[in-house]
Amino acid sequence: MPYIEAKVTVPVGAEKMEALKARFGRAVTLIRKPESYLMVGIEPDRNLWFAGRKLSKGAYVSVSAFGNPSRTDCGKMAAELTKILKEELAIPGENVYITFHPVENWAWQGELF
Repeated sequence: MPYIEAKVTVPVGAEKMEALKARFGRAVTLIRKPESYLMVGIEPDRNLWFAGRKLSKGAYVSVSAFGNPSRTDCGKMAAELTKILKEELAIPGENVYITFHPVENWAWQGELF
């Protein structure tokens, strides 16, 4: 049960939303999670600051996953998510923060995994 939440400072139209969702779906396999269980949330037009300055192009991405993906796999996924944000939204890598959150207890349809 992975969940990817992206908060970005730029507007994101329907076509770009679909592209991001699809590419995030492929990227989640880098932490050995199936796209078939992936939930994605994309929040455009967010205010983000880094080092005291407002970012015109920036992103914060949070990846939650059942279990504890390896550091190596998280590194591969971080590189891919950064690449996706640059290619799809022209957000430079130095303005992208990504966090990974292992989750021990995760429920779906009212039942714990």
